[in-house]
Amino acid sequence: QVQLVESGGGLVQAGDSLRLSCAASGFIFSSYPMGWFRQAPGKEREFVARISRRDGTTHYADSVKGRFTISRDNNKNTITLQMFSLRPEDTAVYYCAADGSYPGARTPAQFMELRRYKYWGQGTQVTVSS
Repeated sequence: QVQLVESGGGLVQAGDSLRLSCAASGFIFSSYPMGWFRQAPGKEREFVARISRRDGTTHYADSVKGRFTISRDNNKNTITLQMFSLRPEDTAVYYCAADGSYPGARTPAQFMELRRYKYWGQGTQVTVSS
């Protein structure tokens, strides 16, 4: 049974940091590029960050570039999202997801396509107060 379980969300103040984690099981984790998405109330789910299967290549949405860092540990089947300098507009439910598309994504535009992500977690709430 495939599972992606996010943790680490919470209520913080603007300027604070937060670290999200996602534990994966039930599939060959190292074979999947992984991503983080978020969805704010009344808005569509949007891409946040992505990391390649093995060489650690990353890609970020412009809105989080320089503030967020995605990483993965293929030995522990986990990905993390380290978030710095949080802003009220970062408030959302954050989801981790596994890209199971074939052929695989090659361009930044493709990295952001929700339809490519085969497995999704339940999400963790991040609230940033001003």
